[in-house]
Amino acid sequence: MNIVITDGGRQAAGFPRNSRKGDCVVRAIAIAAERPYGLVRDELNDRACRLTDVVDGPVPREVYEPYLLELGWRWKPTMLIGSGCRVHLRAAELPMGRLIVRVSVHLVAVLDGVVHDLYDPTRNGGRCVYGYYHR
Repeated sequence: MNIVITDGGRQAAGFPRNSRKGDCVVRAIAIAAERPYGLVRDELNDRACRLTDVVDGPVPREVYEPYLLELGWRWKPTMLIGSGCRVHLRAAELPMGRLIVRVSVHLVAVLDGVVHDLYDPTRNGGRCVYGYYHR
């Protein structure tokens, strides 16, 4: 799979390179939804504050999923409990288009079969995909 190394606009939004551990949710949404990193971060933090007092670190699914659904994204599961891994983080196994892909402990933007992230999360094509958001 081809990979584009990008911070999704984090540094341009004024956040230092290592300012936010666990920002993969913000980064993936900013990239795939073509929204400013700072805006996505602020909107998710506002939602997180309504559910918990935690606004730093990984964003829980119960915070980002309603946000994505309101933006018009839909969830497509590719792995069910007990089904085993059927789809891997490989271009040939994912549909074309703008996707926000959920893998173990990570969200990643995949645009037309190309990963856009800070690093290569594919594990040489062996990483299982739990599902993805698409429009």
